[in-house]
Amino acid sequence: MTPMQNDPQLTTPSGKPRARSLGIPFGGTPGRWNAITDVPGVEVGYTTLIEGDAVRTGVTGIHPRGKNGAGDPVAAGYHSQNGNGEMTGTSWIREAGSFSGPVAITNTHAVGVAHAGIVAWTVKHQPMLANAWLLPVAGETWDGYLNDINGHHVTEESAVAALEAAASGPIDEGSVGGGTGMNCYEFKGGSGTASRLVDYAGTTYTVGAFLQCNFGARAELNLAGVPLGRELADDNPMSAWSPAPPGSGSCIAVIATDAPLIAAECAAFARRVTLGLARTGTAGSHFSGDLFLAFSTANPKSITPGLSAFYGASPGHYDQLRFIPFGFLDPFYEAVVQAVEESVANALVANEDMVGREGNRTPALPRDRVAKLIAQRYA
Repeated sequence: MTPMQNDPQLTTPSGKPRARSLGIPFGGTPGRWNAITDVPGVEVGYTTLIEGDAVRTGVTGIHPRGKNGAGDPVAAGYHSQNGNGEMTGTSWIREAGSFSGPVAITNTHAVGVAHAGIVAWTVKHQPMLANAWLLPVAGETWDGYLNDINGHHVTEESAVAALEAAASGPIDEGSVGGGTGMNCYEFKGGSGTASRLVDYAGTTYTVGAFLQCNFGARAELNLAGVPLGRELADDNPMSAWSPAPPGSGSCIAVIATDAPLIAAECAAFARRVTLGLARTGTAGSHFSGDLFLAFSTANPKSITPGLSAFYGASPGHYDQLRFIPFGFLDPFYEAVVQAVEESVANALVANEDMVGREGNRTPALPRDRVAKLIAQRYA
């Protein structure tokens, strides 16, 4: 195994290259694994379904406080850049500024199944929470170009398996989990992650991003300020595929931090995802569902869950949150933007060509050509 394969900044656990291995420069300081799992407690797991000629899909599971902390709510906020998509549970997040339990991401026609899978997992592992009240968070992007999206291949068991498999540490990227059949800038896309460290008041906090990337027209692609789309315009089978215009798809982003925040600040983090995506070139297609969730794992056991009587809270009970004032959040906003930009690049780089439903093919980002163009720009 080469030194590069041992470096989580350069390769995934399965040995796939990451964006930094191509010499793509990024701002900020990444965490140990340059992943959302650098945020203490956050766990990620996958179910990847690749079967026959037409099944190219899966489920991604994310536990904000780990599997054992699912009953402890996190402060949270939500932003819809464009609403041509679905993320369940967001009405309550906007109302209460928090949510309990895990998050699942899958394909568009399986979002209800993923929702049910969260319920099934919670009934088994957090029965008190399930008996009280659940509004699971499940998001989706559309994989019907490569995947038999109407074939009911994602099951409740698929979602449960992704949540069971979740762990901390370095995580795989590219065509895994819910991102298995996704495309980004008309190259093979899917799952990508990154993180940044931010110092505040003598403490180093982590901001982590996880994206399911399924958006962007080829001509828009830009990495590290280098316009690549027109240089890489050849070999684009999706350009001749007519059901939707270039740039259609979706992006689900999950932003996690251990910095103490209130709900309105989490929503501000979610809004900054738009700026990270813009750095990669997208203008935000009308046919792209771009939905973003942000949460803070700080202040454990400080937010009383819904139906608080189940948790021993009585009338007259007060919750208390410690938080960084809004006026000092600019470095954290920058971290969100940087982590989102790199997550997109990682989803593209950690991939190979894929052929799926009806022989549809998506090429991988031509890594050697990208490395050459980046080197020319920064020589």
